[in-house]
Amino acid sequence: MGVARTIKVGILTAPHIEFEQRENTFVLKNVRIGIGFHWDRHEDQEFAGTLEIKPAPNPSLKRGEPWQVAINTIELEDYICSVISSEMNANSPMELLKAHAVISRSWAIRAMQKPNHEGFDVCADDHCQRYEGLRRMSERAVEAVRATAGQVLMYGDEICDCRYYKCCGGRTEIWRTCWEDIDVPYIQSVQCDWCKSPSPKVLRLVLNDYDQETKDFHDWQVNYTAEELSEIIRTKSGIDFGEIIDLIPLKRGASGRIYELKIVGTKHTEIIGKELKIRLWLSRTCLYSSWFEVEKSYNSQLSTFTFQLSGHGWGHGAGLCQIGAAVMGSEGKTYEEILKYYYAGSRLSVPAR
Repeated sequence: MGVARTIKVGILTAPHIEFEQRENTFVLKNVRIGIGFHWDRHEDQEFAGTLEIKPAPNPSLKRGEPWQVAINTIELEDYICSVISSEMNANSPMELLKAHAVISRSWAIRAMQKPNHEGFDVCADDHCQRYEGLRRMSERAVEAVRATAGQVLMYGDEICDCRYYKCCGGRTEIWRTCWEDIDVPYIQSVQCDWCKSPSPKVLRLVLNDYDQETKDFHDWQVNYTAEELSEIIRTKSGIDFGEIIDLIPLKRGASGRIYELKIVGTKHTEIIGKELKIRLWLSRTCLYSSWFEVEKSYNSQLSTFTFQLSGHGWGHGAGLCQIGAAVMGSEGKTYEEILKYYYAGSRLSVPAR
C-alpha cells in the first residue's frame, strides 16, 4: 500500500469559525487545545497548507444549528514538522525530535489507513496528536524531519501504531490496559528510570510553555472529601452514586495503572474502565494517570471521609515516554536506540509511496 503525500487535519469545530487569510498562511482564531485535560485553553494558531470550512457532521448539531469544522490539508512531512514541535519543544535534543518524527509519521499513516473521523484523517488535539501550526516550529524540527524523511517503524509487514505520552512515572504500560483486549508485541512494559529526575534545564528545553505549568508529572497526589468526589463523579458520569464510600482497584496493568475500578456509592455501585474513563471520572478535568493508590480516612475536623490518590506518571503510559526519551537524547542516546528501547522488536523502514 502506498503512502499518501498529504493529510487532512480537523483543527476546530465551532458554531462560527473566524480566520484571517495571509499571503501563504492562515490564522484560525480561538482554537481550543488540551480539550478536557488540565491544560485546556484557547489560542490563535497560524497554519500553512489550505483551509476548508464546511458544516460539521450531524453529531455536532447544537440547538438545531449546524456547527462548522475547519480542515487543513497539508503535506504529510510539513504536518510532522508541526506535530513534533507541538508535542514537545522544538529546542529538544535532536535525537528526541528525530525519534518523534518517526513515531508521529508512523501513527499518522496508520490513522489515514483506518480513519475514525468524518471528513478528515486526524484531529489536531491530544485525541490524535497535537498539531498547533507554525507558532512553535523551528529549523531544528525541519532538520529532524528531513533527517528521517519517510522513515516509519515496522513490526513484521505492518507499520507500527506508535503511541506515546508525556511521562511513564517509572514503568511503561501494555496495550490492553488502555485500548482493545489484544497483545501488541511492540508495546511492552519496560522499566524507565530516565523520566524520574530530569534536570530543570532539560525540562525547559523539551516542554512547551503550557506543559511547563505541570510540575508534579512523575509523582503526584490528589485529595478529595467524600462530598467533593461524589459531586465530581456525578457530574462527569451523569450517574447519581449517592455518597462515594469506596474506590476499589480491581485490575492493574504491568506498570500498576488501574484499568478496572469499582466505585461504591450509597445509591449505586459500578465497575468502570479502561484507564482514560477512570481518569476522567475521578477529576474535574482528567487525572494525570490511572497509576495511583487509594487511601480512605476519616477527617474528624471536617466530619467526613477523605480520599487521597497518590499516583505516578502523566498519560496512558503505553509506548514512548516523551520526557524519558528526551533525557535519553540529552545523554547521548541515538534516536534508533530510543525507538528500540520503547518499541520492542520494531525496525526502521521507508515504505513505498
